[in-house]
Amino acid sequence: MHVYRPSKGNAPGVHPWLLDLESKVIRAEAVYVKCRELAESGFKPDVIIAHPGWGESLFVKDVWPQVKLGIYCELNYSESGHDVDFDPEFKSGDVGNACRLRLKNVNNMLHFGVADAAVSPTIFQANTFPQPFRSKIAVLHDGIDTTRIKPDRHATFQVSSAMALTSADEVITFANRNLEPYRGYHIFMRALPQLLRERPNAQVVLVGGDGVSYGKRAPGQASWKNVFADEVRPHISEQDWARVHFVGHLPHSEFGKLLQVSTVHVYLTYPFVLSWSLLEAMSTQCAIVASDTEPVREFITHQETGILTSFFDTEQLVRQITQLLDDPEKRERLGAAARHHIQSAYDLHTVSLPRMLDWVHKLATT
Repeated sequence: MHVYRPSKGNAPGVHPWLLDLESKVIRAEAVYVKCRELAESGFKPDVIIAHPGWGESLFVKDVWPQVKLGIYCELNYSESGHDVDFDPEFKSGDVGNACRLRLKNVNNMLHFGVADAAVSPTIFQANTFPQPFRSKIAVLHDGIDTTRIKPDRHATFQVSSAMALTSADEVITFANRNLEPYRGYHIFMRALPQLLRERPNAQVVLVGGDGVSYGKRAPGQASWKNVFADEVRPHISEQDWARVHFVGHLPHSEFGKLLQVSTVHVYLTYPFVLSWSLLEAMSTQCAIVASDTEPVREFITHQETGILTSFFDTEQLVRQITQLLDDPEKRERLGAAARHHIQSAYDLHTVSLPRMLDWVHKLATT
C-alpha cells in the first residue's frame, strides 16, 4: 500500500459549481505524483483498477499510458429523472441544480476518454452512463457472502440490556446507513402510528445514524431522524413508543443477528444506488416489503422474492406489512425464494468473485 496525500485544499473564491471538480483534480494530482514516484523506482503495474468517483485515477495513464485501466462505475448523475426531484416534498428549489449536476459528471466524462473497460454492480447504475461508454461497462455485482450471511432461527438480538429479541417475537426492521429521506425514512415514520396501533405486539427496530449520506441536510441543526420522529411522536402513545427502538449504527455481526430475528424487513429508496443491506436481508431469508422503485425491481420480483409497495403510500405500506405479518407461510416462501436468488446470482464465492477475477484477467491480457 502506497499512501498519497493531497498537497492543498480548495482555493477560496472558487465558483460553487466547480468546487466538486476542483476537489477531484486536487486528489488526482496527488495520486499522479505518487504514481510518478513509483514509476521512477521501476514499478509498472500489469493492470490498473480504480474507483474514479473522487477523481484519483484521472491521470494514472499519463504515467503508464500502455497499462489497461478498468474503472468501477458507481453512478452518472442525472440532470432530471431518477432521484432528482423524485420526492416533491424535497424539490431542490435551486434553479441552477441541473447545471451543477452536469458539472459533477465532468469527472466521469474525463474518465470515459482514458478507461479501457468498466464494471458496475447493477444494471440500474450502469444504465445511468451514456453511450458509447455504456457499452464498455460489464454488470458485475460485488457479491454477498451467503455462507456467512444466512438465516438462523436460534439467533438473538440484544436491543438493550433489558430486552432481547428472537425469531419468536414479532419484529419489524428498517435499516439505512443514515436515517434520511433518500432511503424513505420519512415514509416509514409516517406509517408508524397506524402500524403500531394495528400490531400491539410488534417491536420496531430502526438501524441508522443521525447524519446525511445523500441529499440535503435537515433544516437548522436538526437531524432528519429527529425531524420525523418529532413529527409523528404526538400521534403515538407512550406505551407504543416504547416498542420503537433506534439502535444507531451496528457492527456488521450484530446487524446480521437483527436480520435473523426479523419477521418483516422494510426497505425504501429513491431511484438511486441500492443499499447492499437489501441483498443481505434477502440472503438472510427475510420476508421483505420494499419500495416499487427501479433499482429495487432489479432484485425483487413482486410476490416472488418480496413485496413491492408504492414509495409514497403509507397506508399501502402498513397494509403490506400487516398482511405479511399475518401470513407465516407466505413469509417463508418469499424469504426462501429471496435467499435462493441471491445464492444463485450474487454469491460472493461461487458467482461474483470468479466473474470479477475473470474480468480483471481479460482486462490485463487484451
